[in-house]
Parts: sequence; C-alpha cells; structure tokens
Amino acid sequence: MQAIIIRKATGADLPVLLDFEQGVIAAERPFDPTLKEGVIHYYNIAAMITAPHIELLVAEAEGQLIGSGYARIDNAKPYLIFNQYAYLGFMYVTPSWRGKGVNKLIINGLKTWAQSQGIAEMRLEVYATNEAAVKAYEKAGFQPLLVEMRLPI
Repeated sequence: MQAIIIRKATGADLPVLLDFEQGVIAAERPFDPTLKEGVIHYYNIAAMITAPHIELLVAEAEGQLIGSGYARIDNAKPYLIFNQYAYLGFMYVTPSWRGKGVNKLIINGLKTWAQSQGIAEMRLEVYATNEAAVKAYEKAGFQPLLVEMRLPI
C-alpha cells in the first residue's frame, strides 16, 4: 500500500471534491429527515479552495483522492474565552479507505494549520445518532459539548 499524502486542495481536485460532497450528503441523509431530496450542496468548494480563512485538505493515495476536510476560522460568541475557533467540516473518506486512519491524518493537518493561525479551539458538528462518526471524532480527541434538538410542528 502506498503512503497517504495530506495536501492542500487545488482547483484540479474540484470534480472529485464535488463527488465527495454528494458522498457526505448521502451518508447524512439517514440521520436528517429535513434534507431536501435530489442533489443538494452544502459547500461552495471552489471558493473554499482559495479563501484565506479556510484550509481545505485532501488525502491522496495510489494516485487517487481518498478523503477531504476543511477548517474554517469563525468568530466565537463574545461570552467565550477565545475570540476565534476553527470549525471543521466536509470530513469525508472513500468507503474502501475507511478505518485506516485517513480522517485522523486530515484532522491532524487541519489542527496544524489552525495552530499556525493562532487558533486554540477546534469544533465540528456531528449527528448524535451517527455513532460511528461520534466514536471516530472522540478517538481523534473531540469531546461532546451540546446536542441540538428539534421538534417538527
């Protein structure tokens, strides 16, 4: 098996990243009955590639992209002990590479970038009932903080 390379995404990666986005959405549909049917988009990936406050990383192995994730610097609420934090999203690993540490490598790359930007806190959202994802993030060092709840009326 070839080594896994973590690198900054480029415009040439856009077609694969658009497929990854649909993979994220497909994985999340069973957990979220409020998502619209058909093709939807969570991200403006082309803009994310060049935005100075976003680091979009990809994982590459055997000449193919196998994963992605981004960190976006967001302003914190004024009552928190920090002014900014890194929000993580677009965490995706192709099915054949899951369970091989790819997500952790991407998170480590994003953590390094966030620290280089003077950021000391990373946050992300995960569906509470997505036990596999929750466990993966806990394994990477994340701790549960809030549970968002909903009531359809």
